[in-house]
Amino acid sequence: MSLNSIFQYFIPKDKKFFPLFEKDSANLISLGEKLVEALNTEDLTRRKELFKDIEDLEHTGDEITHQIHLELSKNFITPFDREDIHRLASALDDIADYIHGSASRIDLYQVTEITPPIKELASLILQACQDLNKAIHELRDLKNVRIIADSCVRINSIENQADYVFDKAVSELFMYEKDAVKLIKYKEILSALEDATDMCEDAANVLESILVKNA
Repeated sequence: MSLNSIFQYFIPKDKKFFPLFEKDSANLISLGEKLVEALNTEDLTRRKELFKDIEDLEHTGDEITHQIHLELSKNFITPFDREDIHRLASALDDIADYIHGSASRIDLYQVTEITPPIKELASLILQACQDLNKAIHELRDLKNVRIIADSCVRINSIENQADYVFDKAVSELFMYEKDAVKLIKYKEILSALEDATDMCEDAANVLESILVKNA
């Protein structure tokens, strides 16, 4: 048993940070689900309602992030490295921001035709959020480190898939889209969606850092 593991044994069980991170990652799944539903419905009124739900969920995420930072300022003893707690909270907040940003761009740009690459990127975001949620639930005792590691590997793979989808979609836009304004709108939406998967990878990198430090 490592010295760090022995030290962790004597630390009181955390009742603040883990529940907040689990709540945050569950909120991300809700955001991903709303995004996928919004982009797969032809009912524009329903899509508008779902975009409003996404905005509300993003505000919920902001509140959770604020609570995490507040607890960080109040507690001297933390379940793992303070910097990693801050980095993980920020990464999860960024994911919510980019999901909301993607939905906002579609709404503000009045884009009604949702292309297959946009739908595919939304689906990849949801998959990454589900894997993050699974990994974060294993942080409480770090007994199933393999589950966390496997989730991180899958998230990295998802981000690579998203890169491919994004690059191919943008390439086709420049190749076939003759309307410059439409091209810019779609490129901005695709970019925001792809950025969301980058943020998922950032969160996975933090989780991997936590594993290494607490092995």
